[in-house]
Amino acid sequence: MKYNIHTHHPTHSADTVEIVNQDVSKVDLSIPQFSLGIHPWYIDENEIDKQLTFIEDNLHHPNCLALGECGLDKKIEIPWALQEEVFVKQLLLAEKNKKAVILHVVSAYQEVIALKKKWKITVPLIVHGFNKHQQVAASLWKNGFYLSFGSALLHNERLQETFCTVPNAFLFLETDDDATTAIAAVYAKATELRPDIAQLVEANFKRIWSKEY
Repeated sequence: MKYNIHTHHPTHSADTVEIVNQDVSKVDLSIPQFSLGIHPWYIDENEIDKQLTFIEDNLHHPNCLALGECGLDKKIEIPWALQEEVFVKQLLLAEKNKKAVILHVVSAYQEVIALKKKWKITVPLIVHGFNKHQQVAASLWKNGFYLSFGSALLHNERLQETFCTVPNAFLFLETDDDATTAIAAVYAKATELRPDIAQLVEANFKRIWSKEY
């Protein structure tokens, strides 16, 4: 079984568990496994309270595996204070309801680490689409964050080197919004770099979603 920890393009393959990203503006609760959250790109001040209520009401839906994607992004025009407010509220919802969180982080890794510490967040936090260098990776996993690697792993040699340094217990794979790269291709490249990656990802998935955290 393959595990695609974060995708916007479900394939419904029988041999793959996919966590399908859903924005609160358009939700299909019938999708077998999904995450649900407010992406920082799409924050609407007039909708925040209603959206947070909707998220909390559906976090215990049997198909909802995680909250997200949510996070912080320094390269967008949404005010930083508003981004942080919405992000923290979602982290606290996840903590209250014991749900893993899929994170969108752009140029804000230290800030995300600081918020995890400040608010004493204990649920699993998964940085999706990780494509930074080894120093950033180490700062994250040393603070308990999981790292999910996607199609950038196929061609980015520096990222491949970083991937090889991440401890076994913090690894995931994904396709994100790439509709042209199959999770099988990501697994194939990851297996070249770490032959036991399939077993590692499966073990990490089962550890998180069997509530052993």
